[in-house]
Amino acid sequence: MFTVTVETHFSASHQLTLPNGSQEPLHYHNWVVTADVSHDRLNSMAVVMNFQRLKAIIDNIVAEFDNEALNNVHYFQQNNPSAENVARYIFEKLEPKLPEGVGLENVKIAEEPGCSAKFSK
Repeated sequence: MFTVTVETHFSASHQLTLPNGSQEPLHYHNWVVTADVSHDRLNSMAVVMNFQRLKAIIDNIVAEFDNEALNNVHYFQQNNPSAENVARYIFEKLEPKLPEGVGLENVKIAEEPGCSAKFSK
């Protein structure tokens, strides 16, 4: 199995809803998105998929909330805008956009160095 990894970044604020219904203070992060995709064979260029193409797809997904408050994005009005849910959201948007046969292994989101969440199926 061959796996390639692409990393990109976006800036956004969020405000988690706590178990008692209150919200934590609004705060910003410079989020780091890492996606691992794989295939058991290499394509005619001897790659899993083009790095630039994969990064462009992810950049297009995160563009909707770059420099925004995640709480204003429809999905995060229904789902707490935690790093875990951001990872799941990007995973679910990215997976159907991959070339045939390329599998999405996981999406990892880091809010800050040393603090990350990963989603995979």
